[in-house]
Amino acid sequence: MASHNDFGKEAEVFAAQYLVKNNYKILDKNYRFGKAEIDIIAIDESKNELVIVEVKSLFSDNLKNPEESVNKAKRKLLIKAADEYITSNSILLETRFDIISLVIQHSEWKINHIRNAFMAYE
Repeated sequence: MASHNDFGKEAEVFAAQYLVKNNYKILDKNYRFGKAEIDIIAIDESKNELVIVEVKSLFSDNLKNPEESVNKAKRKLLIKAADEYITSNSILLETRFDIISLVIQHSEWKINHIRNAFMAYE
């Protein structure tokens, strides 16, 4: 089980580095509210938007894409946690929900950054 957790943490670190390289400012990582956890909270400085990022990773994409595991229940939890974060930090920015999907292929990360992956009213 530890190796699975290590893999997930490694994916989150890679995703955060990717975001920073692409003009995002990381505000928080692993923010928890109730049963929800937001992997990364950032500001897209090129658009001045708050971005709630769910990081999903797999060793291989043979069976499915990692982003397929962000189901309706997971989206509802992320929306609720984002609302709490925005309210408690008095954030007045447009907000979007992104998914960063990561797969290891030939010992390298293959990344798929899905912007506006879902809407808060879903």
